Amino acid sequence: MAQLRSKTKQAQINRKRTRPSWDEYFMKMAELAATRSTCLRRQVGAVIVKDKRILATGYNGAPSGLRHCLDIGCLRDKLGIPSGERHELCRATHAEQNAIVQAALFGVSIKDSTLYSTTHPCILCTKLIINAGIKKITIKDGYPDEMSREMLKEAGVEIRIFKS
Repeated sequence: MAQLRSKTKQAQINRKRTRPSWDEYFMKMAELAATRSTCLRRQVGAVIVKDKRILATGYNGAPSGLRHCLDIGCLRDKLGIPSGERHELCRATHAEQNAIVQAALFGVSIKDSTLYSTTHPCILCTKLIINAGIKKITIKDGYPDEMSREMLKEAGVEIRIFKS
């Protein structure tokens, strides 16, 4: 019996050492969502969280029911458009946009929530984030969009860089 208690105690100690923090957990969920992306250039995932509960997830890809860039190619690549420019020529809906739309579609309030994203939001996503009432963003990677950073700062949206 003592041996069983010892093994149980050791298993509890090992579990505590390997248990991810909340930030790690939610960023891993965003990374997992990104694996569903159908974009040929950048795979992005987003998770919206409030009170340590996942409210919605999203990844970048074509709107529901439409052909994906994986199937028909990337117009932005064909036209030589650099990252961070001419978003209107992208077939995909961004991960952050998809997460916000999923919350709206199912009637889930995301006011005062936190967004975890594998990439800093672009200016289009930034405007939706601000209007949706998201108060914090935790990002893994940067993105070349100075206007987005300025607008988030002006709106008082906190941006944190995820450090694993």
